[in-house]
Amino acid sequence: MQWLGPEEWAAVRLSLRVSAMATLCSLPLGLLVAQALARGRFAGRGVLNALVHLPLVLPPVVTGYLLLLALGRRAPLGAWLAERGIAFAFSWTGAALAAAIMGFPLMVRAMRLGIEGVDPRLEQAAATLGASRLRIWLTVTLPLALPGILAGTILAFAKAMGEFGATITFASNIPGETRTVPLAIYEFLQVPGGEGAALRLVAVSLVLALGAVAASEALAQRSAARRRG
Repeated sequence: MQWLGPEEWAAVRLSLRVSAMATLCSLPLGLLVAQALARGRFAGRGVLNALVHLPLVLPPVVTGYLLLLALGRRAPLGAWLAERGIAFAFSWTGAALAAAIMGFPLMVRAMRLGIEGVDPRLEQAAATLGASRLRIWLTVTLPLALPGILAGTILAFAKAMGEFGATITFASNIPGETRTVPLAIYEFLQVPGGEGAALRLVAVSLVLALGAVAASEALAQRSAARRRG
């Protein structure tokens, strides 16, 4: 990273921080939703599935604007949270929230496929031996679905690294606070002579994206091979 300038390196650091926070915070909820969609049979399942995938079909700017309406400092909920020292709009935590929402559908979809690939007969066999639901999930479902879970986590992290529209709408483009790699690329392209810095950040983005796709594909193939075995 020595070939990156201070501003570029700051954007990379912030992107890694935002993406890690977004992925870690959405992981427990992603697992819960994926399990519910894969194994649950309940009223409103279709609605939940539609809501999960909504960020994939909505323009990212719309998602950011909805977040601003809900959690902006002038919004009732946003003002209430701000009084208690919790602020999302125009802060790095807001960038993490926007990135988490945009990456959530990819996380849940990969995890759901991993869980659906687990043979239910194995879970039923464990149940007949007296294992509780929690123990079955921890000792049977989770290990077998792990490649899908890891693939979903990697895809969500990569999506968070590349998030632009929702972030700039909800968290703005503040140097050192919310200017992630995509926002920094956009900023550098607006100033004369900034093409070199933008190109270097594009190279970083390509390396991270290709690595994420390769890792996700390898995990998917491993999961498929395990199911065939």
